[in-house]
Amino acid sequence: MARILITSALPYINGVKHLGNLAGSMLPADVYARFKRAQGHEVIYICATDEHGTPAELAAAQAHQDVFTYCEEQHAIQHRIGRGFGLSWDWFGRSSSPQNRALTQHFADVLEDNGYIEERTDRMIYSVHDKRFLPDRYVEGTCPICGYRPARGDQCDNCGSLLDPVDLIEPYSAISGSAELEIRETRHLYLLQTKLADEIRAWVDTKGEWPQLARSIAYKHLDEGLIDRGITRDLAWGVPVTRGGQPRPGFEDKVFYVWFDAPIEYIGATREWADATGADWERWWRLDKGANDVRYVEFMGKDNVAFHTVSFPATIIGSGEPWKMVDTLKAFNWLNWYGEKFSTSHKRGVFMDTALEIQPPDCWRWYLTANCPEGSDTSFTWEQFQAAVNRDLADVLGNFVNRILKFCETRFEGVVPAGGEPGPLEHKLHSDLSAGLSELTGQLEAMELRKSAQAARALWVLGNEYLTEAAPWTAIKSDPARAALIVRTGINLVGLFARISAPFIPFAAEKIVEAVGEAYPPAWPSADAAAELGRIEAGRPVRAPEVLFRKLEDAQIEAWTAEFAGG
Repeated sequence: MARILITSALPYINGVKHLGNLAGSMLPADVYARFKRAQGHEVIYICATDEHGTPAELAAAQAHQDVFTYCEEQHAIQHRIGRGFGLSWDWFGRSSSPQNRALTQHFADVLEDNGYIEERTDRMIYSVHDKRFLPDRYVEGTCPICGYRPARGDQCDNCGSLLDPVDLIEPYSAISGSAELEIRETRHLYLLQTKLADEIRAWVDTKGEWPQLARSIAYKHLDEGLIDRGITRDLAWGVPVTRGGQPRPGFEDKVFYVWFDAPIEYIGATREWADATGADWERWWRLDKGANDVRYVEFMGKDNVAFHTVSFPATIIGSGEPWKMVDTLKAFNWLNWYGEKFSTSHKRGVFMDTALEIQPPDCWRWYLTANCPEGSDTSFTWEQFQAAVNRDLADVLGNFVNRILKFCETRFEGVVPAGGEPGPLEHKLHSDLSAGLSELTGQLEAMELRKSAQAARALWVLGNEYLTEAAPWTAIKSDPARAALIVRTGINLVGLFARISAPFIPFAAEKIVEAVGEAYPPAWPSADAAAELGRIEAGRPVRAPEVLFRKLEDAQIEAWTAEFAGG
C-alpha cells in the first residue's frame, strides 16, 4: 500500500467560490482521494483558504470588518460549504496560520542564505487617488504581448503571459479605476528565479507523465525565460518580513507576497493537521524523515500552473533542503457559464452555496465530474445538468437500485434468496463487468475524470441490460430458483455499484450500501466480477431506499435559467 499526499489549489478567501472552482481542483482531488482510500492506501487530502493580499483587505473593508475577523468568518463559511459537497479534506487550513508564517519566514531565510534572494530598489505603481502602492493584480491595462484588455499586472488571462505592472499599456487602478498613477521607488526582496532556471527545467524534464496541459504551460514559461520576481509587497495584512526571526530593517510596513506564502501553505496546512491530531507531518514532506516514498499529487486550474511549476519549485529547489516535490500535477481548463465567466457582481452562474440550496450535492458532483474541463474549456448548461441527473442518476442508477430491491421486498420478503446456478447470461455479465471494472480503475488511476465517469455509467448500464434480459418478474412464474439467482445477482450488482460510485456520489453510495447491509465507506472492488458478485449471500435482509434522485422538471430548468443568467 502506498502513501499518497493530495492537495488542491487553495480557494481565495474573498467570498463563496463558484462551480468552476469546485470543478477545476477541489472536486477532482476529492474523487481521487476517495478512490485511493477505497483501495486501502494511506491518503491525506490537504487544502486551505488563501487569505493574504489586497483582495482580502478590500473585501474586509467592504464588509466593515477588520481583515482578521473577515478571514476567520469566510474560512468557516468555505469549510462548511465544502463539507456540504462531501469534500473529504483531512485538513482545511488557513494560510494565515502560525505554522505557515513560520515556514514562509524560514524559506525566505534559507533562500537568502543560499544567494537566491536580494534586496532591490523597485519602481512600483502608486495610485495617487487610492493613496497606496498597487499590488500586481490591482493594476490593469492592455497586455503588451497580445493586446488583451483588461490584463492584470501579474498575468494576462488571455495569453497566459506573466507580466509586471509597469509593462501594461494604459494602466489604471482596479480598485478605483483611476488612471492617476505614478511610478515610485520602494525597497523589496526578489527571488532570483533566473539563477534556478536550469534546475527547474531539469526537474520539469523528469515529469513526462504529467498531463499535456501542465507540461505545456511549464515549458511555455521556461522557454520565454524566467524573471526574478518580487516576493514582498507594501501591505499590512500578510506574513511579516523578517530576517533570522527579527523584523527586517526597512521592511516593517511590508509583508511577503501572497504568491510566495500561499503554496508554502500546503506544508503549513499539513503541520496544522499534525498539530491538531498528533500526526507526524515531516514523514509527508521531508525526504530525510520518510517522505521519499510518498506520491504527491496536485490538482489545480490552468491559471495556477505557472506558479506551481516555476515559482514554488524555485522556492523548494533554492532552499537546498530535502523537501518533497510534486510527482503529478493534474491541471484543468476553465468551466464557464454559457461561454462567459462566472460573475458575482452580474449574478451570472451558480455559486457553491446556492448550488446546495437548489439540488443535492451528488447531482452537482456527478455533472461536474462527467463534464469536467480536462481537454478544453467547457460551458455549464442547465440542459446538460438536467440530462446528467435525469438520464444518468435517476434513470440508469436510481431506477436499477429501486426496481431490484422493490422486487426482492415484494416477492422474497426483503431477504436475499437462495437457489439457482449461474448460466450463460451470468457468465457473459461476469466477463463484461470484469472488463468494465478494469477500465474504470485504470481511468481513475490515470486521473481521467470524464472517462472514469463514463466507465462508471457503462457499468450501471450493464446492470440494467442484465436485469431486462434476465427478467426475474417473468422467471419467477415458471422457475423460482432461476428468479432467485437473478435477484441475488441483481442485489450484488447494487452493492457493486455503490462501491464504484462512492468516489463520485458519496451520499447516494452511503444510502445504497446501507440498503443492502454493506459497510461504508466501501472498499474498492477487484476486477474479478464473479467474486465481487458473491459478496452478498442468501439470507441477508435488504430494503429499497428512499428515492435516490428526483428528476428535474422543465419548469425548474426554465426558472433557474432566468434566475442565474446574469445582467
